[in-house]
Amino acid sequence: MTNERMDALWLDAHHEISFTQLAESSGASADELRELVEHGALTPTDPRSTEWTFTGNCVVTVRTARRLRSDFDLDPHALALALAFVSRIGALEAELRELRAQLPRRLL
Repeated sequence: MTNERMDALWLDAHHEISFTQLAESSGASADELRELVEHGALTPTDPRSTEWTFTGNCVVTVRTARRLRSDFDLDPHALALALAFVSRIGALEAELRELRAQLPRRLL
C-alpha cells in the first residue's frame, strides 16, 4: 500500500489506528505521543486500555504538534494549549462556514 493511500485511510475519523501506526504515520516518537496524551492534547479511544488506539484524525493533530513544537520551541504545556487553540479555531471556522451557507446569497 502506498503512503498516500495509507494517509488517506488513516486520516478518516472513523478508522482506528494503533499507537505504533500513529507514531509511524506522524513521524513522532513513542515518548512524544505519550507526552501528548499525558498533557491532554491527544486522547486514545479507550485511555484505560493496555494498548492505546486512536482515531485516524489524530495523525493530523500529531503532525501539527510536531510542527508547532519545532517552529516555536514549545514546552509540553504550551504545546497542549496551542493545540487546543488550533482545534477551537478549526471548529469556529467550520461553524462560520455553516452559518454563511444558511444566509441568502444577496447578504453575502
